[in-house]
Amino acid sequence: MSNTGEPDLGMLIGSLGRSLQEELFAKLAERGHPSVRPRHGTVLAYLPASGVRATELSQRSGQHKQIVGVIVDELVELGYVRREPDPSDRRAKLVVPTEAGLDEISTARAILADIERRHRRDLGDETYQVFKAALEQIMRSQQSWRQH
Repeated sequence: MSNTGEPDLGMLIGSLGRSLQEELFAKLAERGHPSVRPRHGTVLAYLPASGVRATELSQRSGQHKQIVGVIVDELVELGYVRREPDPSDRRAKLVVPTEAGLDEISTARAILADIERRHRRDLGDETYQVFKAALEQIMRSQQSWRQH
């Protein structure tokens, strides 16, 4: 809480993130993906259809490569991804979405687009665009905190 008794930025963003995740994963379960958990987004949200190395997933998501490896193992077991040899380096492996993985990714994107449309409708297009631009600017500023 701030000195004024209002929620601070961390509280607001944390609460928004948790609520968004709850809605997303509840709707994913309703649409055929009950085994997917928020931690799986570390891989699925950053996974192109053509596949990518786990090290790249780690860089894209900002998660440690060991964490990404554990999540990839879980997703292989659940049938959402598979590991294939990288054609550019046969010693390396690509993490590639399966049909179930592709369906989960497209379903999640559709759900998130619906959520955004709802907020855009509730706030009005102009206010929503200003909000999102401001949030992106705050995110970039926050990410550069070590450089100040």
